[in-house]
Amino acid sequence: MIVYGASGHAKVIIDLIDSIGISSIDYVVDDNPDVTSILGYKVEHKLSGAMTTLDYIIAIGNNRIRQRLAGELEQKPCLPLVHPTAVVSTHSILDVGTVVMASSSVNPSVKIGKHCILNTGSLVEHDVELEDFVHISPGAVVAGNVKIGTGTHVGAGAVIIPGVNIGKWVTVGAGAVIIKDVPDNAVVVGNPGRIIKYNSNKDD
Repeated sequence: MIVYGASGHAKVIIDLIDSIGISSIDYVVDDNPDVTSILGYKVEHKLSGAMTTLDYIIAIGNNRIRQRLAGELEQKPCLPLVHPTAVVSTHSILDVGTVVMASSSVNPSVKIGKHCILNTGSLVEHDVELEDFVHISPGAVVAGNVKIGTGTHVGAGAVIIPGVNIGKWVTVGAGAVIIKDVPDNAVVVGNPGRIIKYNSNKDD
């Protein structure tokens, strides 16, 4: 397996892979020449032909960069990675490249798209749909029957109440409480959540 990325988020992904013990890390790749190793793994800065035959995980927290890199890579993404302490219902579906971190929970009838991140201690309740490249931060709670659009970032400790629809590329601030639908690209903070601006379409 190839791990793309060698920053703080990559450390958590590498630890997750090591904890599972069912797959080995063949390469860690990052374009930052100043990073030479991470958690005992050598960091490569260029792709080689041998790498194209291996599956991969994108260990980058930024949703737009993760989306762009997934579109550029030719090899197949890995199956979902679930930490041994996480609880994922057998009645839910996780797509390729998605990671579920330690102490997270995914309840029944949940559908999670490609390359999503369910970070440490997050909770995704029943009948939730997460589209591709969504990031649910540590300690965030997504209540039942919520839909979250592509590329949305839900901040640490945020709460989304049941039945709310969140648009694409939304940023939900840390600790926010979302009680009504949120349009695409909005940045929402506070309790109750309020829109303070709109995201651009650039990597940030």
